[in-house]
Amino acid sequence: MPADDPIRLDFICRKNAGRSQMAAAFAERERDERGLDDAVEIHSAGTEPADRVHGPVVDAMAEVGIDLSGETPSYPVLDHLRESHFLISMGCTVNEFNPAQYGVESREWELTNPEGEEMDVVRSVRDEIEARVHALFDEIEQVADERPAETSLSERVTAAVRDALPFGKRP
Repeated sequence: MPADDPIRLDFICRKNAGRSQMAAAFAERERDERGLDDAVEIHSAGTEPADRVHGPVVDAMAEVGIDLSGETPSYPVLDHLRESHFLISMGCTVNEFNPAQYGVESREWELTNPEGEEMDVVRSVRDEIEARVHALFDEIEQVADERPAETSLSERVTAAVRDALPFGKRP
């Protein structure tokens, strides 16, 4: 992979209609707010995608200024998963999805499934995902900040994830 290619984050859950959609949306916002547009590529998918994003999830995300109404759940593109630098499973895919088969590092975020839950639970899941995504980007930037400042932040983030972070190491 060329040095200027972006790092790839993949958020995977069962239906791609709640947790993974929220995580990808928060990651996109973090990426954009931190000026990492060229350094980080973000995807979400589901092992058994639903027809649409859950209504309460759309409503909860709208409360924080993110519009998921036009998003469509999708299957992961398996070849793309092999190119991922970091797979994050939302706590529901362990039995039907094994990130190790793609030769990449992963993290399992144990999260309550918001499907069918009251809005206060959906909001709680949303807020937990937002905090985890924020912490993930803090971790990425912290390692990038330890690299020489002669290069752009995007270049440092890309290099840091590829070379230093445990989840960025490629086999």
